[in-house]
Amino acid sequence: MLKIAIQMDPIEAVDVNVDTSFDMALEAFGRGHSIWVYQPAMLQLHNGVVSARARKVEHLDRKQGEHVTLGPAELINLHEFDVVLIRQDPPFDMAYITAAQILERLVPDVLVLNNPRSIRDAPEKLFVTEFKDLTPPTLITSDELAIREFRKEHGDVIIKPLYGNGGAGVFRMAPNDGNFNSLLEMFLETYREPIIAQKFVPAVVKGDKRIILLDGEAVGAINRVPAAGETRSNMHVGGRAEAVEMSERDQEICDRIGPVLAERGLVFVGIDVIGEYLTEINVTSPTGVQEVRKFGGADISSLLWDWAEGQREG
Repeated sequence: MLKIAIQMDPIEAVDVNVDTSFDMALEAFGRGHSIWVYQPAMLQLHNGVVSARARKVEHLDRKQGEHVTLGPAELINLHEFDVVLIRQDPPFDMAYITAAQILERLVPDVLVLNNPRSIRDAPEKLFVTEFKDLTPPTLITSDELAIREFRKEHGDVIIKPLYGNGGAGVFRMAPNDGNFNSLLEMFLETYREPIIAQKFVPAVVKGDKRIILLDGEAVGAINRVPAAGETRSNMHVGGRAEAVEMSERDQEICDRIGPVLAERGLVFVGIDVIGEYLTEINVTSPTGVQEVRKFGGADISSLLWDWAEGQREG
């Protein structure tokens, strides 16, 4: 039996039929593992000891609204755990980075998934640029002139915040879009961080493929199709999931990045592929395992705990 702590958003509020973190917890609970949950603000570093004020999961099932029973809050010493699973949602901000820095103190004695140093060093929209031959033309900057020149060169572009998530703040700027100046002004005034300009990939109308990798190997994929009149394919903004097969290009991308992910301890990763291009590498709290299973794919939560159990036994 493993002792597992999950750093996540409140488990009481999740959608049990969609949420990946819940699915992982449910699988672990069904195997008889002991599970505690806590939110990032409850993490502590005191005299070199990493603790968290957490609640033990006493009951868990897939019945919305009655899906979880938690014990009283107690201070737990995370050094005494077998696995700490990092599953809180972005934004990837200084709070996120600080939590990762604290959790680094547990490695290598505790299996922390994903490796917190690698999470810290791999912001999702920056990490992907290490594989520039796999990605669409991309510019990351706060230089207004550079962004204007990029748009002049590529015409149809996407503008988005560097540390955004879930499709928030993503805008398509067609060559004749008169809102470009106002939008660029708003972005540069709103964000201290650089922003991203990326060549628009027309294949997005056919879907944005989410591929899940476990320890560097592809284990499942779904396609997320944008709603009519929408550029973003994220499901919480109207995108719909559908079954999809891995293409030769998809496998080529996975073969290229997989060894890098495994080497860095980025065990559970979701990548986004549009057409022929890799667009994001999601290492913080990637989603999609329930959708993969619903369309007849692998039970990825089961595969994850098979892997983790093997690591602890080894």
